[in-house]
Parts: sequence; structure tokens; C-alpha cells
Amino acid sequence: MEMERKFGNCNELANTQETLEETQNKGVVIALYDALKIRDVEVIQKILAPDLEWWFHGPPTHQFLMRLLTGTDEEDTTTFTFLPHRISAFGSTVLVEGFDQTRSIAWVHAWTVTDGIITQVREYFNTSLTVTRFGKTDQSDYNNITSLHCPSLWESSLPNRVGKSVPGLVLAI
Repeated sequence: MEMERKFGNCNELANTQETLEETQNKGVVIALYDALKIRDVEVIQKILAPDLEWWFHGPPTHQFLMRLLTGTDEEDTTTFTFLPHRISAFGSTVLVEGFDQTRSIAWVHAWTVTDGIITQVREYFNTSLTVTRFGKTDQSDYNNITSLHCPSLWESSLPNRVGKSVPGLVLAI
């Protein structure tokens, strides 16, 4: 009862069981990070769609994934290692969050997996990200202001070491 009073009725969010699709999509993304870690180009090419849609939000100097996948990442001190700290799946969307504490960088990748292939990635660096899901509504819902509230499905958890103030964005899935 205390949780319901504190957080409200969250029946939709209480179902934490992943579907088979979500488990499979998560596996595809985990396989990508494993391949990135050892720089297995063949596996990476099999996992990523050739026409991958890419969105980036952050400083241009933080385009580590782009440089890694295009081969412009030099083997020196600027090399960035993506170590996921948290992975969550919501249908075809897989969210991965990580931190580089030595550089005070927090990052989130929002991957879209279609038929076992990654077709889209949205990258966020040093940005607080909240993910929400919009449901189907009919015309009568527009008369009710409470239907405009979109519950949070996922929120990034920035460590204290990452900047004092970061922009906050909402990603609707």
C-alpha cells in the first residue's frame, strides 16, 4: 500500500516479464556489444542493417560509436570502450546504458531490432533520458486531461560523477 501511495497505480509497469521477442532482441544487442569489444567486423556486419538509421545527441567529440564502426577510431588514448551497465527491452526497442567514469561520460543507446537485425540506433551522451510509451487513443480520450499523461517506462540513472547539469530528453516508443 505504501508503494501505491508513493508511486501511484503502476499495473502496466508492474509486469516485468520479458516477452520472447524482447529476450531475443536483447540477445542481438548483447551480441553486438560482445563483437564491438573484440572488434569482430564479420559479426558486426551481420547484426547491423546496411542502411542503419542513426541519430546522435551529444557533443561531436563523443561520436565514439560512429568512429568505431566506420574504422576511423584510432588505437590510441581516444579509444572508447562501450561497457553496458544496464540493458532493458520494450518490444523492438532495446535500451543500453553505460558510463565511462574516467571521462565523466554517461551514454544511452536506444536500438531498434527488426527480425533479428538492428535497423536503428539513437545515441545520447551526457543526457538524462526518459522513455515513455504512447498508447492508442480514441477521440473521447482527448476530452480527458489524464489521458495526456504518459507514464515513464525507463529513466537513465546518471552517476554523480557526470556533470552537474545535463539536458533531459523524452523518447516516445
